[in-house]
Amino acid sequence: MEEFQTIAIFNYSHEIVVIKHLLEQEEIYYFFENETIVSVDPFASFAYGGIKLKIHFNDFEKVQALLDHLNNNLKIV
Repeated sequence: MEEFQTIAIFNYSHEIVVIKHLLEQEEIYYFFENETIVSVDPFASFAYGGIKLKIHFNDFEKVQALLDHLNNNLKIV
C-alpha cells in the first residue's frame, strides 16, 4: 500500500459514486479509505478525516486530469 497516495478527500459516500464509475471505466486501480465506516456512520467522516481516494503513484497525473475535468464541467445553478 506504500505505492498508493491520497489524491482527493470526500466527506460523504454519495460524493464518490461518479468518480468510482470513471475510474473503473479507465481501468485505474484505486481504493477509498474509510468508505465503509463513513457509509455506516456519516458523522464519523470528520473524525476519520473523510473518505480518502487512494491511487497508485503512476496514475497520479491521469487521475488528476480526470478530477480537474470533472470539476470544470460541473455546472451548479
